[in-house]
Amino acid sequence: MPPWYQKALRLLGQPVGVSLANGQGVSGVLCSMNGGVVVIQEYLYHTQFAAKQYPFATIQDINPFPGCPASGPLY
Repeated sequence: MPPWYQKALRLLGQPVGVSLANGQGVSGVLCSMNGGVVVIQEYLYHTQFAAKQYPFATIQDINPFPGCPASGPLY
């Protein structure tokens, strides 16, 4: 299994950022990891979402979203 696999198991159903091997990144909810494929529910537009599949070999890392800052509004 890839080095990020055990960490990602704990993140199922959570918002994540995914670093791809081609230098791009995607974000969304980590839905599943089966058969060498990761499924991420991504936001598209308005009320549209899409479950997109990424083969393990295309993923460099998967990380949880950080918490929001607690101090006042950000401008």
